[in-house]
This record gives sequence, C-alpha cells and structure tokens, in this order.
Amino acid sequence: MESVMTMVGRDGEQAQLSAFVRAGEGQCLVLGGESGVGKTTLLNYAAGMAARDGHLVIRSTGVETESELPYAGLRQLLHPLISDASQLDTGTGAAFDAVFGRMMGPPPSVMTLGLAVLRLLSSVASERPLLLVLDDGHWLDDASAAVCGYVGRRLADSPVKLLVAVRSDIASRFHAVEVTQAPVTALADNDAALLLDRYRPALSKQVRRLVLNQAQGNPLALLELPPHIADRAGDRLPEDLLGRPGMPLAGRLQHIYGARIAGLNDTVRAELLKGALDGAGAGPGYGAAPSARYRMRDVEEAVACGLLVDEPGVGELAFRHPLVRTSVVRSATPNQRRAAHHALARTHQEDLDRRAAHLSAATVDPDEEVAGILEAAAESATRRGGALTAVTWLTRAAELSDNHADRSRRLDDAAFIAGHAARLGQARRLVQAGLAPGARQSPAAVLTSGYLALYQEGEVRSTHRRITAAIERLRDGGPDRQDEVLGRLVALLLAVSQYAADRTLWERTHELLASLEDLVTERSRMYSGTWSDVIRHGAGWSGPVERAAASLHGQEPWDVTRLAVSAYHLDILSQVRPHLQRVVDRELETGAMSSGMVMLQLIMLDQMAVGEWAAAERTGERALALEAEHGHDLFAHQTRGYLAQLAAMRGQVDKARELRAVVDSWARPRGVGFLTQIAGAAGATAALSDGDYETAYFHATGITAPGTFQHYTHQASRTLLDLVEAAQHTGRTKQAREHALAARDAGLPGISPRLAVITYGALAITAEDEKEAADMYARAESHPAAVFFPFELARIRLAQGIRLRHAQGDAAARRPLTLAADSFDRLGATPWAERARAELRATGLSSRTSAHTPVSLTWQERRIAELAADGLTNKEIGEQTHLSPRTVSTHLYRLFPRLGVTTRTALRHALNRLDETSPAAATAAPERSAMTGPTESLAATGQ
Repeated sequence: MESVMTMVGRDGEQAQLSAFVRAGEGQCLVLGGESGVGKTTLLNYAAGMAARDGHLVIRSTGVETESELPYAGLRQLLHPLISDASQLDTGTGAAFDAVFGRMMGPPPSVMTLGLAVLRLLSSVASERPLLLVLDDGHWLDDASAAVCGYVGRRLADSPVKLLVAVRSDIASRFHAVEVTQAPVTALADNDAALLLDRYRPALSKQVRRLVLNQAQGNPLALLELPPHIADRAGDRLPEDLLGRPGMPLAGRLQHIYGARIAGLNDTVRAELLKGALDGAGAGPGYGAAPSARYRMRDVEEAVACGLLVDEPGVGELAFRHPLVRTSVVRSATPNQRRAAHHALARTHQEDLDRRAAHLSAATVDPDEEVAGILEAAAESATRRGGALTAVTWLTRAAELSDNHADRSRRLDDAAFIAGHAARLGQARRLVQAGLAPGARQSPAAVLTSGYLALYQEGEVRSTHRRITAAIERLRDGGPDRQDEVLGRLVALLLAVSQYAADRTLWERTHELLASLEDLVTERSRMYSGTWSDVIRHGAGWSGPVERAAASLHGQEPWDVTRLAVSAYHLDILSQVRPHLQRVVDRELETGAMSSGMVMLQLIMLDQMAVGEWAAAERTGERALALEAEHGHDLFAHQTRGYLAQLAAMRGQVDKARELRAVVDSWARPRGVGFLTQIAGAAGATAALSDGDYETAYFHATGITAPGTFQHYTHQASRTLLDLVEAAQHTGRTKQAREHALAARDAGLPGISPRLAVITYGALAITAEDEKEAADMYARAESHPAAVFFPFELARIRLAQGIRLRHAQGDAAARRPLTLAADSFDRLGATPWAERARAELRATGLSSRTSAHTPVSLTWQERRIAELAADGLTNKEIGEQTHLSPRTVSTHLYRLFPRLGVTTRTALRHALNRLDETSPAAATAAPERSAMTGPTESLAATGQ
C-alpha cells in the first residue's frame, strides 16, 4: 500500500484527519471502505501526526477469531491504560474487574461501563492528549463495540479522540453509531496510474493496463498484482493467475496471497496458521497479559515474501494485511486447522474463554471433557452479559456430549437463554433438536416451549396445563429431580397465572406449590403472593422485597425482573429502578433481550408513577419497537396498554382509545386477563379525562364491582380512585362510598404506599361528614410517599378543592385547587389542568398558567444533585467528583433552597421538574441514573 509519507490521491482524507487530530475537543471518526483501499495507511498517518504533536497514541486491532468473546476487543484496547484505573474511584475499578474477569460480580451496563471508560480516558488525557486508534473495528465483539460506540458519542468535553477503521462489506455496530463517518473510496483513475507508476515503473504496457483494469483503484491491489503476474506468467496472462472471472477484488487478493503461502515450507505455514487463529500481532490478547497471544517463530521466509511485517513499537511480527491472515486460514486443510487449534488450546490452559474457543474448533467427535469446558465458558459469558455467546457455546457443548441426557440438558439450557435473548426461532429449533424421536418433552424443553407459547402467542391455558404436568413429573421424580429446572418452571407457571388473571388457574397454582413444600424457594413464595392477588396475598411482602432489592448484584437478569415485578405490585418499584437502568442496556445489547424488554416496561411504569411522562413515553416507544421487531406479541400488547394509559392521563383520548382497542381485541380471545384489565383501566382513565363519567364507570366496573375487589384482578385495587370518581360524578354516591369502605376494610393502606394514598383520597371524596373528609384529605396529602404519586395526589386535591368551595367557600378552596392545577400543568395532564383552572376561576381567582422560574445549575451542581438523589453519601459523592465531603455538603446546602426541597428524598422530583421547565438544562446535564426509593430521608449534610 502507499507509504505514510508518499500517499497518492488522499489530499481530502489527509486534510480531514489533520483537522480531526488537531481539533480542540474530543471526537470520534469512523473510516469505512473496502478491503485494501488504504484505511490502515490513513490510520498510520493520523497516528504519526498525533505522536509528533505530543499525543499519547494507543493502537488496537480487531481479531475475527475473538469476535464472539465478550469484551475481548475492549480488553485489548484498554490494556495499556488499565493500570491507571487503580487511581480512580472504587466503582470504576470494579466495573473493569467485573467485565475482564479479575473478580466475580455482575457485569455493569453499557452505560456504567462506558462512563467508567470515559473516566479512565479523561484521567489519562489530563496529562497529555490521547488518541485511540482501532483498526478492523468490524471484528470487535458486540459488547466491546457497544461500549466503544457509547464512549465515542460522549468525547466532546475531553481531550480524547477515537479513530476507527471498518470494512464497508462487513456488518458492524460502528456503521450505526451516531458519529462522523468518513468513507474511504477507491483512487481516481489518474491517481491509481500515478501510484502504480511510482512503485512499479518497469511494467509492460499490457501488464500495466491489466493491473489498472483489475485493481479498480484499490491501492493494495495496485501494489500486489504486478509481482504476482510477473513471477508466474512470463509472456502469458492466463485468467487463473487472478482468480476466477467475476471474483470480487478481496477474493482475487486472497488468491494472490494463497499462492505465496503455498510456496512456504510446512513448518512456516503451521506457524502462520497458529498466529492467524490466535490474532498474532493484533495487540494484547484476551488473557491477563500481553503475552497471551501466540508469537510466531522462525518465519523469516514469510517476512521475505511480504506476508509478515515487523509491528512498529511492539517488537513482534504481524500479518501485512488482514487478508493475509484470512488467506492463511482458508488455505489450510480442516485437519491442519484442528491441529493448530489443539496446540493453541494447550497454550491457553489458564484462560477459560480462549481455551474453550480453540477446543470447540479443534474437536470433532463427542468429548465430555471439552463439552464441560464449553459449558463452564458459557456460564462465565452469561455472567458478563454475553448471553448470545453462551447460546453458541452451549449448543456446541451439546454437539460434543457423549450421552443423550447431557446433550438434551445443554440444548435445553441454550434454548432457555436464547428465549430470554429474544432469539425465539433459535430457541424453538433448539428445543426440537433436544427431543429424541418418539420421546416426550423433558421438563426443561417444556420450560422453553412454554416460554415461547406464552410470550410469542399469548397462550395461557394450554401452557399452564403443560407446565403443571412437568412440575408434577419433577416433584415425583425422586433423587434425580432437577431443582434448577423446577425453579424456572415454577417461575414461568406464576407468570402464566399472572397473565391469565383467572381465579381457577391461580388456585390450581397455589395448590401445586403447596404440594411442593420445601421445594418452593422463598423467592417463589414472594412472587406467588405479590403477582397473584396483592390484596389477599400481598400483605407482609414489602419488607422482604425491599431487602432483596438492596442486594441485586450478581443475580441473573430474569431473577432481577421477577423481583421488580413484585416491587411494581407493591408500589415500591422506585427502589429497584436504579438497578434496572444500570443493567438494561447491557441486556438489550448482548444479553437477555427479553429480560431487557421487561426492564424497559418496568422503568416506564415507574416513570409514569412519579410523573416523568415524557421519559415514560420514550421508554415505552423504545420497548414497543424492540418487542415488535423480535416477535414478542404479548410484551408488545402489554406495552401498548401502558402507552394507552399514559395517553389517557395526558388527555390524548383518541390515541388512548385506539391503543386500548388493539390490546383488548388481541388479549380477550386468548384469555389474557392481565392485558384486558390494563385496557379497561386505560378506557376508564380516558373517559375521566374526557369528562365522560358514565363510560368511565362502565370500564371501571368491568374490572371489579363496586364494594368488592375481584379475586386475582391486579387492576381492581389500582383503579380504586377511578371507580369512586366515576360513581360520584354519575350520582352513584352509595356505590362510591361502599367501594371506599371496602378498600379500607380490605387493609389497602397497609399493603402499599400508593394504595394508602388513594384509599384515604377515596374515603375523603365519599365522606358524608366534613370532619372525616378533612381528616382523610390530610392523611392522603401528608403521607410520606404522596409526592411520588403526583397524578393521584393532584386528583385528590382537585376533589378536595371542589368540596371545600361548596362547603366552606372560595377562599378555602384556592390552595388545593392551585396545587392541583400546578401539578397537572407540570405533568402535562391537560384536561385535568383545565378542570382545575375552571374551578379556580369559580373561586374568583384569575386563571393563569403556572409560571416557574427556571433554575440554572452548573454541570458540577447537577452531577452532585444527581448523585445525592441516587442515594450516595457525601463521602461517596466526593470520591466520584474529587471533592471533599465538606465541599459536597456546602453545595447541597445551597442547592436545596434553590430547588425548593428540604430533604434528599425530594431531590429527584425537583430535578425531574427542572427538566420539564428547562430543556436546555436537561440536555446539558450528564445522563442520569434513576429516582431513589421513597424510604430515603437524609438531610443535605447527612453521611
């Protein structure tokens, strides 16, 4: 290819790279083009310029054989810098330890790891500018590419630059990254001729014309074709010297390299093959030390014929071009490749992932030892967020199993993970592959097929029947019982029962769990109590759920989502949401996609509850797009139901009714009661927003009759306020009062904070005695958790204001009506705000839209407030911001009155309100984690 100093026809590219390297702010640039077009030469040009300008230059190369090893590429890129991580805060170091396997622990999310990488890079670049150069970025593993993409989009405020080269004919995550893309095209005809004449001046006219015609402006081809033709053709120019007619250019170059490789002796070819299969010359390997990659020895012959070059600054040999590495592998026989993989597996005895990868490729016949190693590697990959890699290795382990039982078990495990990774078709094929001819499905196969039937088709009754039978088989199976499979089956049975929302099915489920006795875990009992009927079985579970939520690290993603569902039913989801937001991106990128979808739903639900409605809509739309793309019909309709409810609260009545109709028409014929209830609740709220109280009463009583809370109907308690308001406005005051009293008698205030607030509100609205009404309104408004349910609180205040205006006069009504109107304005609940404003006008107060003076926070103030809202102590905030605890305390002392709060508990709500009133502040601030739980109540100076 062109040398760095004498490139031809690249003036535009050199100018762009010069501006990139010398820019005053950090940025990311992706070069894309066909193989051999000169991307590496341009990378060398930029790296040389940066080094001369005083930059620290770190180079790395993607390796095809490592493209399925989670975080292999990131490990290679950061290896020269990772020692600096020890100087950062413990959280940053722990993030690297988890993904690089230096200690056991849960892998962080893409965002968390990306922020850790940014902190590391910024720390290194604080002394001198930093340029990261990544060649062959298309071979980066998915997990590493996701983190690099995240980092690349956030370099603007740092002296760090990331330069990446990718092939345009190979799919890569970098093609979709929202950073500057710079296509590298073939040379123009004149430039191609100039390059050829400069390096091959003695060519005959016939050969020169053939080379220019065949190279098509590709610099590598212009340099490699002439000697190949001259050495072999003599006066003849047979077509086979250039490969088959019509062969792509990359194939023709591989044909040329293959001819050179064939001329080497067997020993050299074997060394080249081991180097090619292990990424020799591509930088530090996946193991614990740079020497982890294989180093080729006694290969001077390959250097002499231009296949290898000395890697500058590394002191080891590297392949001249990625096509050389590909040609080495393709020119070897299958037996030669297997022998090389066996040798490399022995080299990497202490590296589980690399050893497993080489043994997988080296082994042909069943081998239980190799299968066991692959199974262990799959478990390791799952822990580090590599669910898709785990499926691949478990499938290969099944192929190498020496008995049908182990083969079926491993295929079942692969199918289970594939299902959670949203690879539903693959999961179905794996289930069928594990089934022996004429045999009935194993319990593990029933688990996966049941999962597919529920989430893809919405089948609840037949799925419940099959899972029940499988659990009974395991229960009665004696000492060979598979406890892990049993636990998963129980969890799926509970999920099926929840979606069916049918009393008969739930009672069968409870009977079956009772028969399992000690085989049912405490977690399963928790899910059974909270998912089924929170009124009759949910009391007493808030404490265990809160304790479990405090120790989510290290748990499988599906276990996290199950616990979060329990938290939702108990209205304490805010305590789990920070963890969900930390890990959801990881699961959606490389892990359990289905669990990631559920996480998005749960995040949306909490955003709806606490009043972050714009964010909730974005989260819901993101979830729906993923669910539709991956064929999760059940999840897709569930998300549509939540979007319908959100639209109804905002007064977008037509949208709410359209979505409600779609959900109901899909769910009702299938008997998915969980979704028909959500549709009914959305219908009730939409009608209330529209002032159509008769229709609202129809929808609310379709969920549960007045004065009762239908068994196993999760929306029965959640729509308490809807039914009471609709009944009160339609003159059904008796039914409204009966329903409020039934909520009190059922103990709803003791089950969850939201149910406490709306029960007190319902009792106040329906009270015949003014003293009781005042007392109940006071209880609702003063409840510690009321601020975390702003829509419900505003509705209660609106009702209070209307009652006070009629009972005590205009002056008494103004305060609750003003508070209600302001809350509705902030939320974007337009019809409700208009109703409150109309009531205010009736009191003689002029109607106006609430005006909030925007509060401007500096970047540092915003970050301190976010960390405090996320539950960090002053000492922990100081560690992350490099400030003393006293300075942090001072900042918070000044921030509290500016934000209008007195406790840390209220910080998140204040920041959310600030985002709504000051979009510029929101976009300037760094990404936030999540709202903390309602139990926190530390003062600004608290530790």
